Amino acid sequence: MCRLFLSLAILNCCAIATAASPSFTRDIRPILLRQCQGCHQPASKASDLDLTNYQGFAKGGRRGATAPILVKYITGESQPRMPIGGPPLTPDQIQLFKDWIAAGANDDTPGVAEPTGPGSYLQPPVITALAYSPDGQYIAVSGNREVLIHKADGSAIVARLQGNAERILSIAFNKDTLLIGGGTPARSGEVQFWDTGTWKQIRAVQTTEDTVFGASISPDSTRIAVGGADNTVRIIEAATGKELFKIGNHENWVLGTLFTLDSKRVISVSRDRAAKLTDAATGAFLENVNLLRGELAAIARHPSKEIIVIGGDERHAYIYQVDRGRNIRIADDANQIRKLDRESGSIFALAWSPDGKTIAVAGGGPEVNLYDAESGKLTASCKGHSAGIYVVAFSPDSKRIATGGFDGQIRLYDASNGILAKTFSPVPLNVITQGGTK
Repeated sequence: MCRLFLSLAILNCCAIATAASPSFTRDIRPILLRQCQGCHQPASKASDLDLTNYQGFAKGGRRGATAPILVKYITGESQPRMPIGGPPLTPDQIQLFKDWIAAGANDDTPGVAEPTGPGSYLQPPVITALAYSPDGQYIAVSGNREVLIHKADGSAIVARLQGNAERILSIAFNKDTLLIGGGTPARSGEVQFWDTGTWKQIRAVQTTEDTVFGASISPDSTRIAVGGADNTVRIIEAATGKELFKIGNHENWVLGTLFTLDSKRVISVSRDRAAKLTDAATGAFLENVNLLRGELAAIARHPSKEIIVIGGDERHAYIYQVDRGRNIRIADDANQIRKLDRESGSIFALAWSPDGKTIAVAGGGPEVNLYDAESGKLTASCKGHSAGIYVVAFSPDSKRIATGGFDGQIRLYDASNGILAKTFSPVPLNVITQGGTK
């Protein structure tokens, strides 16, 4: 019996010691990544301070060592209170920092290498995001922890944009900014802003505790929308990276977002089967655009009309008017314009050509089907993939289609007839030799 009590006492002491000693990896670093990394990372080190890893924390910045002054800034004792532009840390989070610093601010980071430069590839990675620049000169393609900027004809890599997000899941352009959405699973979502004139990072914003999907930029370039695995849509101010509010109308992962032409509303699609229309200024739910069917994964909008196309597990793409012509009724699908042909697999990606004439549908099948947007008739099929086509995009002049997916190859097609024009790997590949790689 004495041994039993002794064992219990030892376990109890260990539990107390563990509770009193916060971990950098478990407790501190996730807070730094979510709420501090946007300003304090290698690409944009405010005050010469990098908080993406323990080494940067220990080194400190322009004001000296981090530990002695950190608590003053996160409590507001020193100004400006950190994090700037975001909500203050909670009392529990502040206490974690106090306890960790009091215990010696020890490093318990596992032996995992941080990204230090452009990665090398033995084989092409799965392509999960792709977009043309507005001037049609470039194609931005997802890689591992980076986005690669290619000349639009695939002849050369112009730039490699590396951030801290492990996964890149969406890319969007406006006139002078490249937007990248993704993150690190089960840790944080990240939205990166890059200057398209210099290919330098402007800022990175951490939001949610998982990756984000379907990033979009409002037509007036003032707001950003992203979907999340926490069933929310986050609205972010483009000029500052400040999260304005989150929208919690969905009941499952939100995989796609876009704004209406006037930038006043945002439409989001989710695994909960709904395409929801929301006020982009307040986050107020307005209505469901569609009649609920299968899970939704993709959305695209007509370039000059409030008309959208949505698709997902049901394998049919549906075209809808955003605004109803009459009051909503139960099981009402009156604003549906057209149902396109059934695809050979679930729909993962949709695109509407900039001239408004063609809709591209891609997914689990081995082809990208092109439909006349007015009549809904199939006009061509872009073949060459084996399966798993996750991204599709039209060039700004509507003459080319770029696709990518599971096999890691970019394919360029003639949008008028679906004929394959070029196939290329978006990443530089190392060649395996007897002595290693080169």
